[in-house]
Amino acid sequence: MTTLKITKKHHKHFNNPFPSTPASLPLIQGNLLFNSQTVPSHQQFSIGKDFQLSWSSNNGGSLSIYHQSQPKRAIWSTIPGQAFVSAALAETEVEESRGSFVVKDRKLHLVCHHQTIQDIRVIDQFDHSLEAQDQDSPSGFLDVDQKTDSKGTQFPMVLVTGWVFNMRRKKKHSQKSGTLENAQFEGKGPSTCARYWVLFEQKNSNQIGFQVKLGQPNFEFRTKASPAASGRYKGFRRRLGQFQKRRLRWFRSSGRPRGFVFVSSSEEELEELKAEEVKEFNRVCLTYSSEENERFYGFGEQFSHMDFKGKRVPILVQEQGIGRGDQPITFAANLISYRAGGNWSTTYAPSPFYMTSKMRSLYLEGYDYSIFDLTKQDRVQIQILGNSVEGRILHGTSPCELIECFTETIGRPPKLPDWIISGAVVGMQGGTDSVRHIWNELKTYNAPISAFWLQDWVGQRETFVGSQLWWNWEVDSTRYMGWQQLNKDLSAQHIKVMTYCNPCLAPCHEKPNRRRNLFEEAKKLDILVKDKLGEPYMVPNTAFDVGMLDLTHPDTASWFKQILQEMVDDGVRGWMADFGEGLPVDATLYSGEDPISAHNKYPELWAQINREFVEEWKANRVGKEEEDPEEALVFFMRAGFRDSPKWGMLFWKETKCDIGGYCAVNLPFINYRRSEELLLRWMELNAFTTVFRTHEGNKPSCNSQFYSNDRTLSHFARFAKIYKAWKFYRVQLVQVAAQKGLSVCRHLFLQYPDDEHVHSLSYHQFLVGTEILVVPVLDKGKNNVKAYFPTGESCTWQHIWTGKQFRKQGVEATVEAHNWLSCCIC
Repeated sequence: MTTLKITKKHHKHFNNPFPSTPASLPLIQGNLLFNSQTVPSHQQFSIGKDFQLSWSSNNGGSLSIYHQSQPKRAIWSTIPGQAFVSAALAETEVEESRGSFVVKDRKLHLVCHHQTIQDIRVIDQFDHSLEAQDQDSPSGFLDVDQKTDSKGTQFPMVLVTGWVFNMRRKKKHSQKSGTLENAQFEGKGPSTCARYWVLFEQKNSNQIGFQVKLGQPNFEFRTKASPAASGRYKGFRRRLGQFQKRRLRWFRSSGRPRGFVFVSSSEEELEELKAEEVKEFNRVCLTYSSEENERFYGFGEQFSHMDFKGKRVPILVQEQGIGRGDQPITFAANLISYRAGGNWSTTYAPSPFYMTSKMRSLYLEGYDYSIFDLTKQDRVQIQILGNSVEGRILHGTSPCELIECFTETIGRPPKLPDWIISGAVVGMQGGTDSVRHIWNELKTYNAPISAFWLQDWVGQRETFVGSQLWWNWEVDSTRYMGWQQLNKDLSAQHIKVMTYCNPCLAPCHEKPNRRRNLFEEAKKLDILVKDKLGEPYMVPNTAFDVGMLDLTHPDTASWFKQILQEMVDDGVRGWMADFGEGLPVDATLYSGEDPISAHNKYPELWAQINREFVEEWKANRVGKEEEDPEEALVFFMRAGFRDSPKWGMLFWKETKCDIGGYCAVNLPFINYRRSEELLLRWMELNAFTTVFRTHEGNKPSCNSQFYSNDRTLSHFARFAKIYKAWKFYRVQLVQVAAQKGLSVCRHLFLQYPDDEHVHSLSYHQFLVGTEILVVPVLDKGKNNVKAYFPTGESCTWQHIWTGKQFRKQGVEATVEAHNWLSCCIC
């Protein structure tokens, strides 16, 4: 059975500007049953030394997990009487267009939405008979010897086992327009079942690990089974029969909740599935409780919402989109390139992690595509593309504690080099003469400069899109004549040079002054991602196609590090490691792994190569005469996933952004250009972020630039000086980020979680550390802003520019921002 379809939309030139919402797997609900002979009415089970799992048979049965330090506060609970594990077999279509991806669930063949609990078992360190007791368990899942040897495993563990099953359908359903939203089914007798295993184990003093694994679907357990399993299935059938007749020993919750989907397969479909020898489910769902007023934060780099309660949050690395629903820019982007406008959920760097206003937190391990369904007020359902899932449940009493707990495992960024946070990073293009000209102008304004970021160091070419870079990562000696001397001259004034690269290579046979053809080199070395025919996968990118490095190939990292070494040998000390979000989901990789999972992993591998080079370069300089802390390397990323903080050093959007923004649209009927006012206000904003960096944008000639006139140059210099003035505090915050994982710029929720009004704030104001409250001017022509002063620690906020003090807590106040943004210190 073909359950995955890939559709390419790269070359569609005119598209539906209002694309429909993709069909998706509905929220699945079923009943929970348990065997009273093997599962007690109430019991506490220890998980490691710091956690407890509580089972209660009340209201149909439920599980809860507690930390020993707070035995009355559950950090994770199932819904009484309702299934917490379910399984499905569905057809999926992935539409792909230039880094944008849409996952659509099509025909739903099978759903096992009801669940039984057969046993809740404690596993201690010496329970070596466990595999023999549960011969159907997945290979390695219950390998106690392996877990005993693994670092950090703490006994006892708790294993929950049972079955998921469905009921035969009375009548067929209809799917209109490919949606599954309103499908409802009624059952008559069991038809399909599968074993499941849920394992809980303590990972550290504040983390519980969980694993959910599904067995193979069985379509014949009602009538016959293999001799080895006949006793087991006979008992299961007998108990199901007793349940259907409402006899003793099986319990279920009463009533049928409204508004949820009950799905099962017709007898004809089951026969087809058996004939095609379906071996496994391709969806596993984990469902658990949530409070109605519980707010959900996190999910990686997000732009449109702060609280995700009521939404379905997909976790898939991709282009963030141009407009993301704002009109008419999204209309224009979608019209020209399929779904290029994106929507509220599209992001370069998602993460399957959240924390809530109730101080609950969970994240998934692995890289499978997943959706967090938060559309119902009383529950969370995580739907995973696969037949197993692993993750961790976190304990903490504050948002900062939860972040520290999370980053302790997934990794934290290193302490940044001092130079990158000491002055402005000037992003510009044009070649050697242009750089020297702007440098001289900035000298007259005494602007503190840390670096020049020159993304066009590789040269440019004209395409139907406009001027675009040559994706061949070596200096263009014509555009940047005297490249090494330019690096030396800037370095003599303590100014670094930063460049640009990405994991894609463009054929450059037509480039007149190239020394190397990196695409051809990579092709010869066989380190490019391949298509189904074994040829280099040529990925469309605007006006040209590119090959992508296969980062799973053992030779790729060393080859690309040699390219970085040549760049650094010329004097470069930083670069943007761009892209990473566009691995095709039908690619063939050296590792042989599933490209859909590898798609989310790819940006982490890309960051890892860059970070390894930085650390290797640093190690090679230790003890040498030329060793200088000011010469440390740094790079920043665009795409990422859960573990990216471990490998990345900076991120394009999370800790800083392009002053003035990036995307301009210059069409006959739609114009989005960077005005001078927008540029100046953006300078004010960025002066209170981790890195103060400019960008000319995708259409420099349409945009106001920092070098456009005296006013823009003066404003730029002034706020570069303001940025430099609070370096002493920024150094402390960068150190905290490396030690605890807390970002420099923070939502007020992190510091004031008990202030109810704080939860309604989004991008209107933010904290720098704990001491600076920034309220940017976001509306054209405004000379004041409304600032909210939170309830919490006793603190008087003082307006930096006027000295006015604000002593009242929990109130909004209008604050002057006539010349500069509003900024207060505590």
